[in-house]
Amino acid sequence: MTSSHTLTGEEPEHLTPAGHRQAQVDPLAARRAPGDPPWDVYLTGTVFLDIIFTGLDSAPVRGTESWARGMGSSPGGVANMASALARLGLRTSLAAAFGDDHYGEYCWDALEQGEGIDLTPSRTVPGWHSPVTVSMAYEGERTMVSHGHEPPPEEPAPDCPPRARAAVASLTPGRRAPWIAQAAREGTRIFADVGWDETGAWDLAGLPDLEHCEAFLPNAEEAKRYTGADCPRLAAHALTEYVPVAVVTLGSEGAYAVDRRTGEAAEVPAIAVQALDPTGAGDVFVAGFVTGSLAGWPLADRLAFAGLTAALSVQEFGGSLSAPGWSEIGAWWRRVQSLPGQDPMALRRYAFLDGLVPRELDRPWPLRRAVPTIGFRRSS
Repeated sequence: MTSSHTLTGEEPEHLTPAGHRQAQVDPLAARRAPGDPPWDVYLTGTVFLDIIFTGLDSAPVRGTESWARGMGSSPGGVANMASALARLGLRTSLAAAFGDDHYGEYCWDALEQGEGIDLTPSRTVPGWHSPVTVSMAYEGERTMVSHGHEPPPEEPAPDCPPRARAAVASLTPGRRAPWIAQAAREGTRIFADVGWDETGAWDLAGLPDLEHCEAFLPNAEEAKRYTGADCPRLAAHALTEYVPVAVVTLGSEGAYAVDRRTGEAAEVPAIAVQALDPTGAGDVFVAGFVTGSLAGWPLADRLAFAGLTAALSVQEFGGSLSAPGWSEIGAWWRRVQSLPGQDPMALRRYAFLDGLVPRELDRPWPLRRAVPTIGFRRSS
């Protein structure tokens, strides 16, 4: 099933006034049973401190000084996906190394205390500097500059990860991650993305852990290069020879997915929004797709939900703390239905939200947003 109907999701007003409360929603409530794994999703990777500049009129020019109209700081790297999953109500466990500097302390607190993410598999490394990324957003794109020291020996990626319903892995060409096979043997469903292949080989045989994965979620260019197809939709079908579910993100066109097991194919267009910062949008998309998959939704609903969460995230600063929670999703759904001129077919594409979004709000909303400055001194 495919869809060509577009929906305008840009909000004419800010929907986070003081006093709103964040609702507790458990998208897996109907599927929980005694003896289930303690965690819904397990992740491992590197946590960065992200510093984001927005409101730049153009790319920085050598020899000049540019002033940004907006700035935010938040945990980044693998924290983007961990926070997105936690805000969607999934019990999330993260294994990562944290520096013992103020940046590391801030990231640990934001993830553990602010987002409720389990950091039991993580550790603080004395004397290790936290990796930092500066992201500059302009003209709908971003430019990043990162700095980091060599990761500490035995950076957390245990060969025996905690029991979880699912895990999200970022595959590295030419390398196996032993924990992926171990998790798969324990029944964990593996969802994988991949970065740019710096070797230029673009060989699927160079992604040996793909054999353990249920779903693979590359972008259009990556999918075409790995398969040799000249169309991302054909590339998605070709990828199902290697993995049961292939999801290819199409940028401003939305996303396309194929499930080899059921024969389903779905395409959902992107939601038109005014983007402030695209940092972490791909991670939020994966988090939305994982949530729908664990909840057992049809493929098209999973794809639509993933695109929606990503669209909402780009309207805020940062990758991790821009991820939407259920109250924000509910506010969007109620608001978008009231906007004149919407395509009825497009609205029906998101009708599955009616049984999910909260009516009552019972927690602070939003939980936390990226702020320009971290570490303000408290007044006595």
